[in-house]
Amino acid sequence: MTDTKIRIGTRGSPLALIQAEQVRENILSAHGLPPDGVEIVVIKVTGDQIQDKALREFGGKGLFTKEIEDALLSGDITMAVHSMKDVPTQSQPGLGIASVLKREDPRDGFISLKYNSIAEMPAGATIGTSSLRRQAQAKRMRPDMEVINFRGNVQTRMRKLGEGIADATFLAVSGLNRLGNQSSITEALEPETMLPAIAQGAVGVEIRVDDEDARKLLAPLNHAETHTCIKAERAFLARLDGSCRTPIAGHATLVGGQLFFAGEILLPDGSEHHAITAQAPEADAVSMGTDAAERVLAAAGQDFLSRMT
Repeated sequence: MTDTKIRIGTRGSPLALIQAEQVRENILSAHGLPPDGVEIVVIKVTGDQIQDKALREFGGKGLFTKEIEDALLSGDITMAVHSMKDVPTQSQPGLGIASVLKREDPRDGFISLKYNSIAEMPAGATIGTSSLRRQAQAKRMRPDMEVINFRGNVQTRMRKLGEGIADATFLAVSGLNRLGNQSSITEALEPETMLPAIAQGAVGVEIRVDDEDARKLLAPLNHAETHTCIKAERAFLARLDGSCRTPIAGHATLVGGQLFFAGEILLPDGSEHHAITAQAPEADAVSMGTDAAERVLAAAGQDFLSRMT
């Protein structure tokens, strides 16, 4: 290994810092490195600076990764830690995901200070979310409810909820678990009720593809089962050209060498949705995800994605 200090780039939110620290500790433990040998570098990203509007108006997921990836390409950092659901399916040239940590709970959490479940909410109640997927899924379940834009990190959204800006919101259970805020979860929604975002709950580490030292550092951190599932999910997303402008959900599990996948696409108002399931050997993760996307598109009609508004 190189004697140069290892620098881990990350967003500056509390959750992002916890994820970066987990990667740092795992590297130190795996290689017996001194604590000062691995440094966390906070990088400001555009997505964290836009708080009052939906990110899809400004370019979507890449707003959480671009500045970090630029620092990686320039050599200012050795590796970058991302929530995999924020990572575009097409990496910048010269970069790639080298390692994926074991996935946390992938479910969405229903959060409310007033109601115990979505079913309990009265007609006209408001749900706050900035996710087009969650908006579409909520409207499909409860078309009589109002959905309003609700940006910010976990702490900001919990504060807004306390201020009564909305009656409820959704947050990833994985994020709340990592922050130690499990008690905030009113109801954890099973995938059968609300199918998660692609790669929700998974943390990935990105490197320069020609950096073999970094690749060797990260090899012990990779959780093969999670990485395989994420490949299937992201292949589904890639074929659908998924972005923050497209309500797409998908979740894969690996059991006894077999992958099981469920995916769906929706119109933003929840008025139409198309679901798909698939099964394949784990070696066929990418082709299974791509094929599932082809089949759901065929069922929806080739004009489905063009009807997004």
